[in-house]
Amino acid sequence: MGVEGCTKCIKYLLFFFNFIFWLAGGVILGVALWLRHDPQTSNLLDLELDGTHAPSTFYISVHILIAVGAVMMVVGFLGCYGAIQESQCLLGTFFACLVILFACEVAAGIWGFMHKETVSKEMMNYYDSVYDKAMTQSLTDNDKKKAAASVLKVFHETLVCCGKGQGSSLFTQFTDMFGMTDICPSSGTTVSCHQRIQELFSDKIYLIGIAALVVAVIMIFEMIFSMVLCCGIRNSPVY
Repeated sequence: MGVEGCTKCIKYLLFFFNFIFWLAGGVILGVALWLRHDPQTSNLLDLELDGTHAPSTFYISVHILIAVGAVMMVVGFLGCYGAIQESQCLLGTFFACLVILFACEVAAGIWGFMHKETVSKEMMNYYDSVYDKAMTQSLTDNDKKKAAASVLKVFHETLVCCGKGQGSSLFTQFTDMFGMTDICPSSGTTVSCHQRIQELFSDKIYLIGIAALVVAVIMIFEMIFSMVLCCGIRNSPVY
């Protein structure tokens, strides 16, 4: 259409980056859906004992990530179409959407950095409460003891761990051996569940952080290119 020279080159660069942005939105959406339905996390976060559910902070973050991925795909398509059509209106709307998304991402990154240990700590506290109920409840509350033990068994089988630490792990295996309990995994591991919980959620948070950093870099380039292209279209003699 109307743009020529360097501006035309920027037009196709913007289209390329928007296509990458659209793909990144699809990847983030896919990763978020995987995190939501991953057997390890879903088995733990769907647990309930005495009306108390496992902490939902992680799922709240994942649902936000699903929304971000979907919005990125819509905005990426808008940018691609605006670049090809050389539409100032679409490019201006695209730039405004990018600014809002970038601001939200920065805010979410700051919040995530400040609360990066919250998810694992909440899950550890929930595990400790279940462990204490299963191990110390009196024999008169046998039904409740079985309920707590079954929830604890899910933790141990899912994470292949046993106990809050080395001492409690050995103690729990000892009570299993004498038939007093049946909550440790069949593999007989002595790995602390605190360690497993920390590894599980920390690895996933780092994965989210890397994806957010890559997307932020792409967004910066897109904002620059969209403004340059918009100015080029405005100054083009054809328009």
